[in-house]
Amino acid sequence: MTSIQTTVTPVLSTSSVAPVVSLVRGAQAHRTAVDRLLASYRAIPAGQRVRLAKRTSNLFRSRSEGTTTGLDVTGLDGVISIDTTARTADVQAMCTYETLVATTLPYGLMPLVVPQLKTITLGGAVTGLGIESTSFRNGLPHESVLEMDILTGDGEVVTARPEGEHADLFRGFPNSYGTLGYATRLRIELEPVHPAVALRHVRFDDLDRLAEAIDTISTTRQWEDGDVDFLDGVVFSASEAYLTLGSWTDDLSDLSDYTGQATFYRSIQQRSTDKLTIHDYLWRWDTDWFWCSKAFGAQNPRVRRYWPARYRRSDVFHKLVGLETKYGFVAKLDEWRGKPGRERVIQDVELPVSRTPEFLRWYLDHVPMTPLWLCPLRLRDSGPAGSPAAGSQPWSLYPLRAGETYVNAGFWGTVAIEPGHADGDKNREIEDAVGGFGGHKSLYSDAYYDEETFWAAYGGQNYPALKQRYDSGDRLLDLYAKAVGRR
Repeated sequence: MTSIQTTVTPVLSTSSVAPVVSLVRGAQAHRTAVDRLLASYRAIPAGQRVRLAKRTSNLFRSRSEGTTTGLDVTGLDGVISIDTTARTADVQAMCTYETLVATTLPYGLMPLVVPQLKTITLGGAVTGLGIESTSFRNGLPHESVLEMDILTGDGEVVTARPEGEHADLFRGFPNSYGTLGYATRLRIELEPVHPAVALRHVRFDDLDRLAEAIDTISTTRQWEDGDVDFLDGVVFSASEAYLTLGSWTDDLSDLSDYTGQATFYRSIQQRSTDKLTIHDYLWRWDTDWFWCSKAFGAQNPRVRRYWPARYRRSDVFHKLVGLETKYGFVAKLDEWRGKPGRERVIQDVELPVSRTPEFLRWYLDHVPMTPLWLCPLRLRDSGPAGSPAAGSQPWSLYPLRAGETYVNAGFWGTVAIEPGHADGDKNREIEDAVGGFGGHKSLYSDAYYDEETFWAAYGGQNYPALKQRYDSGDRLLDLYAKAVGRR
């Protein structure tokens, strides 16, 4: 067996590597960690709510944990093993994608979808959903899961697969946000990589043409006779939008680096082609948290020069937002200066590609906040359970249909609270508009739905049976209470 270091990033040949690689974490260490988790569950008094004892989170909605004791997840944050022949990995649920990618790349492999922020965990991306520029061909992270061990709300660890006794949990776990249970181990598919990704930044001055191009590329995986392996985009205005088309390459000449003074999103406007190592491409958005680092001055050249590179990463900016939320330094300063209060608008919404131009025009007219990130996605043509029927909705709690192209639009920042309006009004307006355009939103951030509307959109016909079977004692919050709560 071969042991590897998780800090190595070069892509290596797998020809001389043992087919199954047992890593430092290993099966025995994993069993010990699961036993510790189970012991912490059993130590919580009956009838008391259960939650994870997590120090960090990529959620942007308020979490009221009270005095509830958290489950001990110590030792559940690594890669257990990699099968380089089958191209699979057994991964602990609290493993971050930063660790996962650093572990798989030396074997010339990567997860089928790598969410854009380093500290997103595999378990979080599956139960809360993740997305990135391979989603137009590989779907969402849960679609490359072959099986998973889940600690249910009833305190039992079960193995869920596409077929068999717990197939209902396998299909219902995505978008359940820890309200049915918590994954401990996931076996996922991996795909081979090349050393670098060549980029083409294609400009569109018309939103309808932009959507047409997205649909074409998502179904053909080509553009102007060139293969497209990665696809996302940025909208700066109604007349300036770009699709970034990535293609695998073995050419390591003339590489760019956006971990220093330059910022990636500005390069999209400044150059038509580019090239990054696969490692740097996967984390191109993390350094500046897309463009949100601007709010902290990190894009000011005079500030950036003295801002250590190790602190230019999404989790650091997220902590700064948390401090502002807790103490309100900027809000108090704005109040003292006589400026209006500001509402946090941090949302990812998904629209059918045919309705995307309408939504973008509505957004640009009603929400004074740009840029927007665009990430096309389609459910996989095939996966662990085979090909879903066209038009079907194979995942119980998530409103996507097979055979259709969707576009995720992400927008993150704050807007001024207008006279006569209150905090939350702009988010409600966006929520209503998204529904009107046939879309839906991710539940990682603030939501305002009434219960009837929520359950109609997010699997209300399936959720009660899942909740009764796997959390009969109501130890976990239900999905509505977790995602929306009482407002």
